[in-house]
Amino acid sequence: MWCRTLPPTAERFSHQACRLASIAAVLLTTACATAPPQNMGDACEIFEEKDGWYDSAKDAYEKWGVPVHVQLAIIHQESRFQHDAKPPRRRLMGVIPWTRPSSAYGYAQSKDSTWDWYREKTGNRWADRDDFNDAVDFIGWYCDTSHRMLGISRWDAYNQYLAYHEGHGGYKRKTYKKKKWLVKTAHKVEGNARRYRSQLDRCEDELERGWSLWPF
Repeated sequence: MWCRTLPPTAERFSHQACRLASIAAVLLTTACATAPPQNMGDACEIFEEKDGWYDSAKDAYEKWGVPVHVQLAIIHQESRFQHDAKPPRRRLMGVIPWTRPSSAYGYAQSKDSTWDWYREKTGNRWADRDDFNDAVDFIGWYCDTSHRMLGISRWDAYNQYLAYHEGHGGYKRKTYKKKKWLVKTAHKVEGNARRYRSQLDRCEDELERGWSLWPF
């Protein structure tokens, strides 16, 4: 309302101030939309805070059969819900920032080649790795592919994550058996999936109705 008609001497300043305020509002809205959830450990709070995320995850579940809690557990491990996450850069001589170890990017930390494979197989050619809707659809597709190729249950967060990390060929060769840290991480994903599932049991009815207590 402070953008009302002003005296000529103040008109130019008013227009500039209004323009800056509009830009600031857009930037604030964008930042809020892409920032990680405030409580990444609670599925109910994640979906209450992030409008539309539950619908995207539920759509992926209905399309691919991979449950919402498995999707969340994989994203939590891969990117901690950062839309533009990338692997940390290597350090040249331990000091100088150098190249990244892979092209992994986005919520699902999909590599370029795997993302291209997904877009080709699904026809979703305009999919973006930093879009939550596309990321959960990718995870659903990949885990469904692991189910069909390797016989892994879509609900088996532990083995699904091993296949997700090592690739289908690596999983077949059991490369993960030589990586104690990866086996430990897969158990962590399994535990997070179990917790998310328990949490969703208490709030899924409300989420289905589109009800939310989140005030922002």
